[in-house]
Amino acid sequence: MSELQAVYAFVVAFAVATALTPLTARFARRVGAVDQPKARGLGRESTPLLGGLAIFTGALVAGLLFIDTTSRTQDRFVGILVGAALITLVGALDDRFDLHPAVKLLGQVAAAIVPVAFGVEATNITLPFLGAIDFGSLGGPITVIGLVAMMNVVNFSDGVDGLAAGVCAIAAVAFSIIAFDLERSHAAILAACTAGAAAGFLVHNFPPASIYMGDCGANLLGFLLGCVAVEGAVKTQAVLALVIPLVVLAVPFLDTTFVVLKRMKYRRKVYIADANHFHHRFSRIGFSERRTLVYLYAWTLLLGGFAVGLRFIPYSDNHGHLHTGWSLVVAGFALVVAAASAYLVYVLEILKLRRLSAVRIRRVRPDVSQTEVDAAVKQQMETGEFEALQRKG
Repeated sequence: MSELQAVYAFVVAFAVATALTPLTARFARRVGAVDQPKARGLGRESTPLLGGLAIFTGALVAGLLFIDTTSRTQDRFVGILVGAALITLVGALDDRFDLHPAVKLLGQVAAAIVPVAFGVEATNITLPFLGAIDFGSLGGPITVIGLVAMMNVVNFSDGVDGLAAGVCAIAAVAFSIIAFDLERSHAAILAACTAGAAAGFLVHNFPPASIYMGDCGANLLGFLLGCVAVEGAVKTQAVLALVIPLVVLAVPFLDTTFVVLKRMKYRRKVYIADANHFHHRFSRIGFSERRTLVYLYAWTLLLGGFAVGLRFIPYSDNHGHLHTGWSLVVAGFALVVAAASAYLVYVLEILKLRRLSAVRIRRVRPDVSQTEVDAAVKQQMETGEFEALQRKG
């Protein structure tokens, strides 16, 4: 019955978000919450923000209708809703008035504290080979830091039409399936609400987008996914409880980690936006926005499928004994995921190896001279940047 409620929740959240997004766009234009084209961005014209308001409303309506709380989960559900409303408000204000980064961070911390104060807290985790690790009094602060990190991960990766909404919808579906398997139905249905609302918004956000979710949407989706991860997996005693969310959300995590490390390497402020995200790199090698989404959606689907597989493939008896056949299946799945990830690392030139760079340049431009190849490779090694090399003809 709970699984059916999750389907209903997804459908209702989808319908509400789809219906309200155009109204949100009109409201955003009226109040002046409009994104203007930027040199680093991929957008070509002014686009209304505040799409997160439609996402919030869709998730809220579906959650109130279909999440059946108990005496143990009621307070936590209320805390999540209050925190979601707060981060949506903070994000909306940022979309309209461009708040200082310190003010935005303060708002994120305040929103994260709310659900933790209501009991959404990871007090311990169970890891393979290490067993249970008790956080003790540090559980609350660690959870707050984790939720703030999730908000920024989604916010940092929201840079091309349809990317954040699509990736978060896929991740939320994976979380819902895993949470049901861990008998966390309230978290599973909340994940379904999140997935439905994100997918409903995506109807209007898919390239060419008529509206952006803005900071209010990106922060909200990060907040909701963080709460779902804590309630649906991390807070359980299940082995791999911490690993699973990291696998499901590996694409935005890797994107954010790469970008932040690159900014630190060149001594730039980590909160100052640039053009080094995965989607920017896809654009520079000549990918269209839709092709970029296909690659990143497929990568997320593969990782989400692997995370779900870790829960459902009976490779272990949960007492430290592995089943050889099923373990080989998991290992094979892991190799496929690793190979796909390595391929994308190669395509995006995240690892800039001289030989691979030269091979790539010759493949794109067969008529290029050795002198031009050497010059292009040298520039890539020194700057960490590369330009699109278009095929002739």
